[in-house]
Amino acid sequence: MNAPETTVKTGKIMLVGLGPGSNDHLTARARAAIAEADTIIGYVTYIRLVADLVQGKEVIKKSMTEELDRAIEALDRASQGKKVALISSGDAGVYGMAGPTFEVLFQAGWTPDSEIEVEIVPGASALNTCAALVGAPLTHDFCAISLSDLLTPWPTIARRLDAVAYADFVVALYNPKSGRRTQQIVEAQRLFLRHRDPQTPVAIVKSGYRPKQRIEFTTLEKMNECDIGMLSTVLIGNSNTFFKHGLMVTPRGYANKYAVEAGERNTRDGEQAGRSLSTGLNGWMAAIQASGKSAAELAAEYRLPEDYIAAVLASEVPPEGEENEIEG
Repeated sequence: MNAPETTVKTGKIMLVGLGPGSNDHLTARARAAIAEADTIIGYVTYIRLVADLVQGKEVIKKSMTEELDRAIEALDRASQGKKVALISSGDAGVYGMAGPTFEVLFQAGWTPDSEIEVEIVPGASALNTCAALVGAPLTHDFCAISLSDLLTPWPTIARRLDAVAYADFVVALYNPKSGRRTQQIVEAQRLFLRHRDPQTPVAIVKSGYRPKQRIEFTTLEKMNECDIGMLSTVLIGNSNTFFKHGLMVTPRGYANKYAVEAGERNTRDGEQAGRSLSTGLNGWMAAIQASGKSAAELAAEYRLPEDYIAAVLASEVPPEGEENEIEG
């Protein structure tokens, strides 16, 4: 029996995330990928960030709204047998070039077994890097939403904003404002104020880790008085986020289980180390089933759908098995 033929890779597309833009935060693999590439393709501002690394290479600069053109150009060069570094700021898979590139590749009939190899080189996204500059705002559940309506209908964006504001996520707003798009951030604030305290902590980081870096701490109520633009990331805290000593911090929830006194950690009454909280799923199910309240009353109390509450009331409380996960 003959062995299956292996396709010889002739060209390569490397989707390279540059991180925040400073060479200090460029990963070793990203630097090596750029060195390996014959051709560099990217938005002109991103290419400027790595100008010292692309000398002597073919460099193709594209404008802000030419993402598909960049992907098509990368496919064309790779089809000629070249190694191409298609660069994005942050991470190529977070509002970057990875998605558009795969769309173009799939439309051209590409598969992972094709002659063109594709590698994604991860980088730190704005969400991570901006959080690092302001403290620890992402220590609990968080999400990212882009306010750009160039490709997404505004009602879709608005529903997402309203949902996460209601659900008390920490939220990173990408593409919050531009020269043409000035009202979207105002509408985002309006939606958040329906559910959040006006004094909710907000951090605005502009050009993080770049020469014109600017950081502002403010509140949800006053955030639109700040300098916000396309190079800004807006971090909106949850109901427990706080400012202290010039830092923005979101607690992970350890205070729900432990009391730290005189340098010692003590488990609170009713709680056990390594076990779900007394208000975790099992404890909560047992409590509401014993409450004698109706599904409608409980739905209003816990801000949860009534049909979900009804299903929980009709379910058996599952046994709690051995715990082997790390708290955090």
